[in-house]
Amino acid sequence: MDETRIETEALMRANLLDVFGQRDPAARRAAAERLFGEDVVFGDEEETTHGVPALLERAGAILDRAPAEAVFAADSPVYGTGEQAALTWTFGVPGAQPLARGIDLATIAGGRITRLTTLLAR
Repeated sequence: MDETRIETEALMRANLLDVFGQRDPAARRAAAERLFGEDVVFGDEEETTHGVPALLERAGAILDRAPAEAVFAADSPVYGTGEQAALTWTFGVPGAQPLARGIDLATIAGGRITRLTTLLAR
């Protein structure tokens, strides 16, 4: 596995677990500042946000609506390398049916995510 692949995989998993799966706002912010470009664009079916503060607000809102024991889990290997990557995931209470399933599609530049799109399974 080449170094770019390892970096891309680490970036995608950290996005899922350390930002969108992190319930502590200070830890979530620290991770986001490492992982995202300052002008990151994040979009899902509800809205599109611009910038790290808006992305953090959106991530917090997702977690605030969910049961406290709900967690994100990777549901596939990371696909892609370099500038494009994808990771499927589940979100829910461990041992129960997932509350949601989706895929994160990322554009990466300079070792940071500059665009993130989340698509939900139907």
